[in-house]
Amino acid sequence: MRKFLWKLLAGTKGGLNRARIIDELKNRPYNANQLAERLSLNYKTIKYHIEVLEKNNIVTSTGKGYGALYFLSDKMEKNFDIFLEIWDEFRVSSNNNVYYLANNVPVEVAHH
Repeated sequence: MRKFLWKLLAGTKGGLNRARIIDELKNRPYNANQLAERLSLNYKTIKYHIEVLEKNNIVTSTGKGYGALYFLSDKMEKNFDIFLEIWDEFRVSSNNNVYYLANNVPVEVAHH
């Protein structure tokens, strides 16, 4: 699971947004519009990353409609500690772009 999450999060351009979505969904379920507002991202961006996360069994949903709620999968819940370890390493960066997680912890953007 560790290698898989590294690839999904740190090995791709959209990994930061996917990590932010995972972190947000740990707290409670959201629909795509709520996630877009919460993370200050475009709705279509959220939908794209949710699709990637669903295909990789990281996120599950209550359906496919506009109001569908998204949850972390059981697999992701069981391996959340691995996500946190990766997230801690992933957020180290040489630039000063800062994002905030749901718990108001600043997160630096990693560029490799």
